[in-house]
Amino acid sequence: MSVLVLLIVGAAAGFLATRMMDIEASVPVTIAIGVIGALVGGLILRMLLAAFGMLSGFLGAVLGALLLIWLFQKYGSKS
Repeated sequence: MSVLVLLIVGAAAGFLATRMMDIEASVPVTIAIGVIGALVGGLILRMLLAAFGMLSGFLGAVLGALLLIWLFQKYGSKS
């Protein structure tokens, strides 16, 4: 992402955030809030996706094991 796009997106995000929180800030502070907020938010989102990714992998493994056990009980050896 180019620096110009980062500044534009940061300005828009900072503007929305300062309006939602009812804060009066100068244009440079608003841009800084938006850019830093985008970096922090992106980091938090990556950590959440990684955690949910690992959790979904574990859940998939458990469900796969349950399916395998069910198939073995249904169609497996009849002792």
